[in-house]
Amino acid sequence: MLDLRRRSLVRRLVLIAGVWTLVVMLAAGVFLTAQFKAAAIRRFDSSLAVLTDDLYAGSTIEDGQLRAPVLTDIRATRAYSGRYWAILDKSADGAIRPVVRSRSLFDSDLMLSSSQIDQLDAAPGKTQYFDLRGPQDKPLRAAAILARLPGYADPLVFVAAEDRSPIDDDASQFGRITIFALSILGVGLILAVVVQVRFGLQPLFRLRREVAAVRRGKAERLDGIYPVELEPLAVELNALLAHNQEVVERQRTHVGNLAHALKTPLSVMLTEASQQPGQLADVVARQAQTMREQVDHHLRRARAAARSQTSGERTPVEPILDELAVTLERIFQDKSDGQGIEIDWRCPEDLAFQGEKQDFMELAGNLMENAGKWCRGKIRVEAAPHGEARMLLTVDDDGPGLTPEERGQALKRGQRLDEKAPGSGLGLSIVDELARAYRGSVQLGESPLGGLRVTLDLPRAER
Repeated sequence: MLDLRRRSLVRRLVLIAGVWTLVVMLAAGVFLTAQFKAAAIRRFDSSLAVLTDDLYAGSTIEDGQLRAPVLTDIRATRAYSGRYWAILDKSADGAIRPVVRSRSLFDSDLMLSSSQIDQLDAAPGKTQYFDLRGPQDKPLRAAAILARLPGYADPLVFVAAEDRSPIDDDASQFGRITIFALSILGVGLILAVVVQVRFGLQPLFRLRREVAAVRRGKAERLDGIYPVELEPLAVELNALLAHNQEVVERQRTHVGNLAHALKTPLSVMLTEASQQPGQLADVVARQAQTMREQVDHHLRRARAAARSQTSGERTPVEPILDELAVTLERIFQDKSDGQGIEIDWRCPEDLAFQGEKQDFMELAGNLMENAGKWCRGKIRVEAAPHGEARMLLTVDDDGPGLTPEERGQALKRGQRLDEKAPGSGLGLSIVDELARAYRGSVQLGESPLGGLRVTLDLPRAER
């Protein structure tokens, strides 16, 4: 059912046009064949009517005996030639017997059914037309007149008949030719509809591709040239994109202003608290620092939410991982008894994150920094495409890892599983909320290196 709903407009139009064209062509073929056959039978009947009239007009009664005229049609003289005639006697009791017949009938007779006799009785003197079965079971077309001749007691039926097989064959052949010709015409019309629809809707397809390119971060606006009918739509879409960008920039400005407005008083409070030793100063310093961290956290979340609503930017992943790896190896160079840490990272050259560079640096940086804090000396980072428009960033370390219960607590805001370790406990929480802002997710698991594995699912920018 879902596939039917998603069927493209082009396919529906072509299907409807194709079915309708075939139905019309089939009906036209049947109608033309029927008209051709009816016209052929009318001409056939006219020829038979002439023969019947000649037979009736030339018959005479001599000494009470019926004398048929001498007809010049030589076909009536050859046995089973297909052209026949006969004069039948209709007695008072309704019985029909042949009186005279053509030599072409040989040992057969032209006999009418009771319903056909009744039809002749209802219209004496008028030519009636019937379908009969003749010699050798051939289909015949017959013309008959019921009339009386002076000097003969019983009414007579003058019948002329001819094999109608040629008419049926011609009608069948005409029907086949007509259906074939109309089929070719129908296929041509369907192809014309396909071409017309495809080329007619091509600007819409191009518009769709450009909108998709904007959404995937490959373009900032619609630059194509469109027909007059679609130009207003393209202009309005560009205006909408510009308006959304303006709204996002305005939100970023407000976020930045709010950050500066809050950080300055907090800095003053921390400075004053550091200059006034005492229990109250310690409480103020701790709470002010917590407030600063919470402000940074929520402002960062607001910026990410605003960015995720835009069309998206393209951020190459490889240079960022390289930069982070070099930086973190320097920061943790004194770890593991001065041997430092080793960060093994892997990433395809063309892999790109669909979002801003600052956000991806924060996502990857928090994960790699967290791994650097807890590892014994080795970190493995791998970024790879996942599905059609997603990517996975996996960070493994050889540290102590987390139990399943601890993994559920680690993503909670401000949760610190080890109070001795530096930090505010916001690292993984920031990653989780940033990922959610980009409609992604964070999964914690057991690393093959023995420590923690963090898997980050993010949107991927297409090439």
